[in-house]
Amino acid sequence: MRILITGAAGFLGSHLCERFIDEGHYVIGMDNFVTGNIDNLTCLAGNPKFLFIRHDVANFIFVPGEIDAVLHFASPASPNPASPYGYTNLPIQTMKAGALGTHNTLGVARSHNARYLLASTSEIYGDPLEHPQTESYWGHVDPIGVRSVYDEAKRFAEALTMAYHRYHGINTRIARIFNTFGPRMHLDDGRVVPNFIQQALRSEALTIYGDGSQTRSFCYVSDLVEGIYRLLLSEEHNPVNIGNPNEIAILELAETINKMIGNQAEVILKPASRLGDDPQRRRPDITRAKEILGWEPTIPLEEGLKRTIPYFQQKLGLV
Repeated sequence: MRILITGAAGFLGSHLCERFIDEGHYVIGMDNFVTGNIDNLTCLAGNPKFLFIRHDVANFIFVPGEIDAVLHFASPASPNPASPYGYTNLPIQTMKAGALGTHNTLGVARSHNARYLLASTSEIYGDPLEHPQTESYWGHVDPIGVRSVYDEAKRFAEALTMAYHRYHGINTRIARIFNTFGPRMHLDDGRVVPNFIQQALRSEALTIYGDGSQTRSFCYVSDLVEGIYRLLLSEEHNPVNIGNPNEIAILELAETINKMIGNQAEVILKPASRLGDDPQRRRPDITRAKEILGWEPTIPLEEGLKRTIPYFQQKLGLV
């Protein structure tokens, strides 16, 4: 296939580009570098199966030649206000990527009669009242809160994707992606795994905002990419959760990373984030992914961390 992947220089986008090329497909990567990093694509430099186009998906998209599939992954993704790459610092760009970017990429899929996959998110569920979260749960989201620029952009993107499927017959898929980690995350991404790894590598105290009882479910990036790959090749049009159902408290995550790195510094609890709608629990129900895609994660948290820590050591100049 000849595939367009937006957000190609991002954490997930770059891994997807690499995977599809490894499978023999031709990839057109698109990014405007608001949050993407050109270094993430160095492994594809000079590859005849890869073409990069610098472009903002909020603007009309023209791609030369035929397109067989479109994967829309362009969007800031971190909620952390301390990160320059967080969507709380890029609110307008985030909403444009979710709204205009989805409209424009759906237009590409329609004009080429291509299959389409939207990167949605577990943030669709907000601070969930249902646990674990199934795809049938409608969510508990503050439509005007600080996080709403991301949550509502993705909820709109899902609605628009389904509208194009029902009205225009576009061959669409929706992946609801839960917390994912691995190499190529930004050093100052602001999310918990990069923060903890860097603090531990620097022998600093690990900082937790809140009492540490809030939970997340972390999926290693190669597992996530496998789920996305299978979803694109499926014929499922309704949303599918892609994530790891093994839930862990943030305090336990901090202690695990400290132990693995050998950091003797303490864990410090600070006042909860100013993002008042920060989810307290997060865990996907992946029953549909198992049944429809034959997919579930295979890499345990500690194994994923072992594969991720050397990347941050290298980036921090510690090796």
